[in-house]
Amino acid sequence: MFTNCCEPFMAGNQTPTTAEQLMRSRYSAFCVHNEPYLKRTWHPTTRPETIDFDDQQHWLGLKIISRHDGGVADSVGQVEFVARYKIHGRAYRLHENSDFVKQNGCWQYTQGTLL
Repeated sequence: MFTNCCEPFMAGNQTPTTAEQLMRSRYSAFCVHNEPYLKRTWHPTTRPETIDFDDQQHWLGLKIISRHDGGVADSVGQVEFVARYKIHGRAYRLHENSDFVKQNGCWQYTQGTLL
């Protein structure tokens, strides 16, 4: 699934056409610690200088809860999701509403609100 879904985006061979595609590919990038892709898809006004990955954090799954706009013809969008992970065997979940903007035909993550 990774080869067909997110790898072409991370390799730069394709560009996500929806905010949800970008959300899914960014989740995968966090899973494999792909900092260059995360930075490339993070809006420059909110992008951190570095991304701190925790080697003890093991991502378990992503569930998209809802989408608002973020389609092919849109310029902004929101994706609500729950990402599950473990650290030292203890389970956690990240529930967030992420905001995206499309500039020059490319979707970028701007910010997220924890829910």
